[in-house]
Amino acid sequence: MHPVTRRFADSRFVRAVALLAALATSGAAQAAASMCTAHSPAHRVALVELYSSEGCNSCPPADRWLSQWKDSGTSQSIVPLALHVDYWNSLGWTDRFSQHRFTERQQSLTDLAGAHTIYTPEVFVSGRELRGWSQPESFEERIHKVTAEPAQADIALALAAPAQGSTGFNVDARFTAKAVISEPLNAYVAVYENALTSQVRAGENSGATLHHERVVRQWIGPVPLAAGSAQIHRDIALDAAEAADANAQPGKFGVVAFVENAATGEVLQVAELAACH
Repeated sequence: MHPVTRRFADSRFVRAVALLAALATSGAAQAAASMCTAHSPAHRVALVELYSSEGCNSCPPADRWLSQWKDSGTSQSIVPLALHVDYWNSLGWTDRFSQHRFTERQQSLTDLAGAHTIYTPEVFVSGRELRGWSQPESFEERIHKVTAEPAQADIALALAAPAQGSTGFNVDARFTAKAVISEPLNAYVAVYENALTSQVRAGENSGATLHHERVVRQWIGPVPLAAGSAQIHRDIALDAAEAADANAQPGKFGVVAFVENAATGEVLQVAELAACH
């Protein structure tokens, strides 16, 4: 080959390699941009569960109280969830966010504590009822007690964009027990939604406009930890309107993952992550 021709061919090869490297780097950057991760800290995080209903006229103040922790910036100490129960639905207004499984969970936590009555609004902190939740001193004392303890479980949480042409996001949650615990442990994932509004036309809140944050829309679990570990890997589907809201409002959707002692209802550790795009 003529020396000039050889140099021309070599330069084309170098440019082609550089272009492929740039494309690979760009693809990796795009993949990284569409994935976000979180890891639970070394101390326990408090899972705050509010059992609520749009049919209950004493629930809106509790909903507003919970909303102060809607941003994930407090996730190193407090992770809030609003679970809407269904036993108010026959009393004049059907709560569109209610699920019977949340009524069952509320009853289960109550039974494990040796109590018998469920009601709204009711608050559990890390699996234990807190009747004094509306009193700042009582609530802060419980949160401090939980977060002062070392975590007995470890959670790694990753969210990724779905395959091209679909809407929603992919969840990968990995759970590991950090201590030898004789009781069975269960893993859960909850998908929550923020900035929800309802115009109530019947029941105790008739005529009111209610605003909700951290409402649980999808619930996955229990998944037992086997040999001290478990994994939950799911595609979370959103319809077109939900996907548009998620793109327009950062933090509209998010995921909470937690480990629970199945024998006592005690929540050992929690991690959360807002859906990324």
